[in-house]
Amino acid sequence: MSDPRQPLPDTSRCPLCGGANGCAMVAEQATGEAQPDCWCVSARFSADLLARLPAGAVDAACICARCVAEDAASHRNEWPGA
Repeated sequence: MSDPRQPLPDTSRCPLCGGANGCAMVAEQATGEAQPDCWCVSARFSADLLARLPAGAVDAACICARCVAEDAASHRNEWPGA
């Protein structure tokens, strides 16, 4: 259960770096216009990256492509075919 004293994250911003996350679901909610699948549908999110999320942002705000790419680069030797 979320803490009512915890402010809700800005869902259009990456909870890790604060940059725009380019989330198609947020764009659809904001504009009311259908969007193509979000880029994150095919992205890999490491356990390390997800562990860095602030508690209030888990399942509430999307990580941006830049943070995912930087994390993937740091794990390149761990993931076959990456």
